[in-house]
Formats: sequence, C-alpha cells, structure tokens
Amino acid sequence: MSFSQELSFSIGKFRVTPGARVTDAGDFAPSVSIRRGQGAATLDKVFRFTRRFHSHRSAIDYAIRQGQAQVAAATT
Repeated sequence: MSFSQELSFSIGKFRVTPGARVTDAGDFAPSVSIRRGQGAATLDKVFRFTRRFHSHRSAIDYAIRQGQAQVAAATT
C-alpha cells in the first residue's frame, strides 16, 4: 500500500492521508489513513475500499472524499 504523504491534510485534530495500490487486475484500489493524537496516544485507522478505479488519480480522489466523510461523521 502506498500512502501519499504529500497529499496529507488536516481537518481539525485529524490527519488524513489518501493512498492507492495497483491490484493484480491492473486497476487501482483506494485507501485512506486517518490519524489523531501524538506519541503513544496516536490512533491511526486505515480504511480500504472495495471500489476499483482505472486511474491512480481517481482512486486518490475517492480516498480523499471518503476520508473527509469519515472525519465529518466522527465530529458530528
């Protein structure tokens, strides 16, 4: 799995990092890491999605949207 550190962004106390990997079929599988806290108190949740995309950029965009939705759900 490859997470795009340069695409990481913060939403409040959360750090969202999208990622995508090439599957055996040649398409792209998105994922997103959502972290909060520091040091020993850090919590990192990784979400892997079943949806597949023909381009790396599309998979990353999907991961970004899903990360934003997960953070929004956690803060409401």
